[in-house]
Amino acid sequence: MQTLYLFGFLVLWRVIFYCFFLTSTIRDSAVILRAWGLGLRFDLRLALVLMIPMGLIAVIARDRLFGTGALRRINYWYFFIIYLLLSVFYVIDLGHYSYLGIRVDPSVTRFLAAGERGTNARMLWESYPVVWGLLGIGLLLLLVNWSVRNIFRRYAGKEGIPLRPKRFAAWVVALVLLFSLGIYGNMAYFPLRWSQAMFTRDNGITSLALNPITYFISSFSVKDDTFDREKTRKYYAPIAEYLGVDHPDADKLNYARSFSADSTKPRQNVIIVMLESGGAAMMSMFNNPMQATPNLQKLADQGLLFTDFHVPAMSTAKTVFGVTTGLPDVCKFKTASRHPGIVDQRVIMDQFDGYEKYYLLGGNTNWANIRAVFTNNVEGIRIFEEGYFKAPKADVWGVSDFDLITESDEIFKAAHDRKQPFIAYLQTADNHEPYTTTEGKGDFKRVTEKDIDMAAFKKSGFLSIDQLNALRYMDYNIGYLMERAARSGYLDNTIFVFFGDHSARLNPFKHMPLPEYEMGTFVDHVPCIIYNPKLLRPQKISRMGSLLDVYPTVAKLAGLPFTNYTMGVDMLDTTTYRGERYAFITYTRNLQSFYALQGQQYLCEIGLESGDMRLYDLKADPLRDVKEKHPETAAALDKLTRGFYESSRYLMFNNKKPR
Repeated sequence: MQTLYLFGFLVLWRVIFYCFFLTSTIRDSAVILRAWGLGLRFDLRLALVLMIPMGLIAVIARDRLFGTGALRRINYWYFFIIYLLLSVFYVIDLGHYSYLGIRVDPSVTRFLAAGERGTNARMLWESYPVVWGLLGIGLLLLLVNWSVRNIFRRYAGKEGIPLRPKRFAAWVVALVLLFSLGIYGNMAYFPLRWSQAMFTRDNGITSLALNPITYFISSFSVKDDTFDREKTRKYYAPIAEYLGVDHPDADKLNYARSFSADSTKPRQNVIIVMLESGGAAMMSMFNNPMQATPNLQKLADQGLLFTDFHVPAMSTAKTVFGVTTGLPDVCKFKTASRHPGIVDQRVIMDQFDGYEKYYLLGGNTNWANIRAVFTNNVEGIRIFEEGYFKAPKADVWGVSDFDLITESDEIFKAAHDRKQPFIAYLQTADNHEPYTTTEGKGDFKRVTEKDIDMAAFKKSGFLSIDQLNALRYMDYNIGYLMERAARSGYLDNTIFVFFGDHSARLNPFKHMPLPEYEMGTFVDHVPCIIYNPKLLRPQKISRMGSLLDVYPTVAKLAGLPFTNYTMGVDMLDTTTYRGERYAFITYTRNLQSFYALQGQQYLCEIGLESGDMRLYDLKADPLRDVKEKHPETAAALDKLTRGFYESSRYLMFNNKKPR
């Protein structure tokens, strides 16, 4: 009964928010009901979490809960403090929402800054009915106190029901299961997460779907990831010049570059395929001794192969965020996709006007809260995930890549048949533990030690035969995707982009031009292939390329007008960007974290904690610091590298869409 009462108390605040504070342009009852449904699940989770301490006491004390004076006092004061804190928090949240139009988050602490507290307190006093608010909280708490006491007395006055040990144990197990289900909150592999509330781009609907307290806690856990405006300004000039900013302004920190449409280019579909754990050192086109990727090799031979393409970090969540937003995820503690204050971004994918937009994943987009990166930033995007596909789940990552491609092809073909251009982000997952493979069309065969040259295998860097088979299976499915594209008719009018999201962990290897394993950078070096036989001639491109460059490049190839607000550039533009190109990367070596800019000649590395800079000449000795030998180059790259890092930190929090 106490749990239901607490849940009802939280719902009451939701009703108050809905009736008196909600502002939204959306009137669709189905959307509003969905927001209500999500909000009630968040409220139930919070109520159950808050009830856990009293539930434990009740299980331990049994009927003594109502008879012992000490336990009665614990029960009373626990709920009094809970309802007091909830009331104060909800009042602050409603005031914050009425003032800024957003739920309260840890940035509210800025109002407590030294030298500003007096001014802010006065603003609060003059802007809000503080006295009436305090009186209202007091009356509400008196009512709650009376209700909670009556509930307790009612159950304390009932006669106890003796339970045998087995029956009591069954009751405890049932209680634990019910609490667990309510807290989990989802009929899916991943639990209920705040990103599910961001199923529209409307701030009011998102606020209705959230619980302000659970949202605040999610935000608070990553509060240490922030930016430094003054450092950003300090290093702004070299970054603005490097990116080719249209109107450089160190005060406003403008990064925008606008590009007009190119009517001479035919309108192309775009399919961006993320190759899970597909590092360059693992691939046939980078001379891996196992030659496990013949299909990707064929695409590389017939398309554009970027031989020096890098992702910013060894993290799938960071890669999805980076490619979509054009910003490297430089969060120290969690990923940007898990940070409620970062997921609001202006992205190029959203500017593909007239295109249908898809995100396709065999699993669940609650993973790493990645749903919000798309739904909060790309108008009208359709997400195809676990629950949509007819195929059964293959493992923890959802349906197999083979089944994902089979059913994705049906979506692509339907759009092609309607003559509807589309842009799709297709995320593979099976080249990852537990390395699940299927027979595909019936002809995929796993290899064993008896089938391969074990001497070559030991030089290849692969950790296991399972890892090798998973890569072979990924390559098999890429070949299958191209077969389906040709059969369904959209092969010739589609720009395909294939890139690895990061390298898998590997044993030491020696077949790459640089000692990447010793440098620690192999985790970021991945293949990138752009393929369209009607539009692009085969070419090997050695200029540095970055994950951040994918959308600017395909938008230019498709001839679309767009504005780029972030850190990526068109990898094929050698007119605007004539100087040396660099890729921003992060990696760990000797248990120390670094961020760096890597070019064809130099790599400038800065310790994340120490701030120390080192410069390496990749064409001489890539493992020797040469900053003393090349002081001018070191000084210039030091500024550019720190500028890239500081600008990325700043933009993660300040590239929000206009409301």
